[in-house]
Amino acid sequence: MGLREQKKLATRAALSWAAIRLIVERGYDKVLVEDIAAAAGVSPRTFNNYFASKAEAVASRHLDRIHRMAEALRERPADEPLWEALTEALIDQHRPGPEVTAQPRPDRDEWAAGLRLMLEVPAIQAETLRAGAQAQDALAAAIAERTGTDSETEMYPHLVAATVLAAQNVASSAFMATGRDLEDVVRDAMRQVSAGLPPPIH
Repeated sequence: MGLREQKKLATRAALSWAAIRLIVERGYDKVLVEDIAAAAGVSPRTFNNYFASKAEAVASRHLDRIHRMAEALRERPADEPLWEALTEALIDQHRPGPEVTAQPRPDRDEWAAGLRLMLEVPAIQAETLRAGAQAQDALAAAIAERTGTDSETEMYPHLVAATVLAAQNVASSAFMATGRDLEDVVRDAMRQVSAGLPPPIH
């Protein structure tokens, strides 16, 4: 990847994270495109070159993460078991980038409460659904390549992709609700689905 492409991806990530951070802190209606652009150190025009709305900027973080996961899956060792490769590829994408680590760490409870409110915004829900469908297609294509299946005609790669995305969503909710380490929660979710979801023993 060239430097120009790397810079574009970094700008996109910075804008998306700024949108999420500001909306979590202030509420969706109290954040303007100009605010997001300023927080990312770019102009509103640059924001509009990347995203059509605040909601799209928020949802793009999930979509971009899964695109990176699909590429990471393609780079995993060919003899690695599928679910192990999927887990490691997913974990890699949950590690925070510089756009996150450069900001002060927020109060955990306030952040979780703000995230829940953000995810209830209808515009964000709609964009998240659209991004989720695109993410599933991208991940299914990578799974199909790895398993020798056809994402155009066979259900298997789409079933696996949908399961991975569902596990990620549940793990994210558990992370917000319990305060457990995110990597541990994601690994736990992936372990359970890869095992066929046997009933827990209490």
